Amino acid sequence: MSAPLAGKFQDHYSILGVDARAPQEAIQAAYTRLAQKYHPDTPQTGDKDKFESIELAFEVLSDPDLRLAFDKVKGIDQDDANLMFAGLEFFDALGRQAGLRAALLCVLYDRRRKKPSKPSLSIRHIDSIIQATKDELTFALFYLKQRNLVVGDDKSNLQIGVDGMDFLENNQPTPEMVFPFIKPAALSVPAGSIRAGAAASASLAAPKAALSTAPVDPAAAEVESVLKVLTRALARR
Repeated sequence: MSAPLAGKFQDHYSILGVDARAPQEAIQAAYTRLAQKYHPDTPQTGDKDKFESIELAFEVLSDPDLRLAFDKVKGIDQDDANLMFAGLEFFDALGRQAGLRAALLCVLYDRRRKKPSKPSLSIRHIDSIIQATKDELTFALFYLKQRNLVVGDDKSNLQIGVDGMDFLENNQPTPEMVFPFIKPAALSVPAGSIRAGAAASASLAAPKAALSTAPVDPAAAEVESVLKVLTRALARR
């Protein structure tokens, strides 16, 4: 029973007696109950006109696209139904957003450093590098643009500004803070190799530092020199 919304306008929610933000289960239950009651073949309560209205209401509200179009006519925003505080997730997101913003600045800084004549990156390119949801990325870029750390051009490409460069250099993030937001395929050197190399350098440097700073025991040094003399004498014999 397809019909243009404008041609047979009715308040479908009112017809079915459900809330404008009712889930599909509630819409289905209301339709089943009312369709049985007003079906033309039902004795005493049968009503052809009401039944057709119920059919139309269910047809519209059970189809996501038709329901969305009807909600726009009614001025209903379904997103408002989910306005609830995120709870503990909110506090986790605070730290995550700081890391994501740092990662974005690092990517754009690196681009300007390597390609000073073409420092901009498109959103699509950034999305291929940054590991985050679309909403997280939009939220992070909102902050960076408002602070003038990142600027956009007339093609919606993004680049780091001088304020962003100063901010990054004065608040240098750690690799551990940035790498979780960089897709592995976007790294010229695997993150694991970078960490392993840094750890190896540190472990090699440690013994040298220990040897150079450890106090020398005069007695031990004297015993060592005597042993060397004896060893050379035996070797000559």
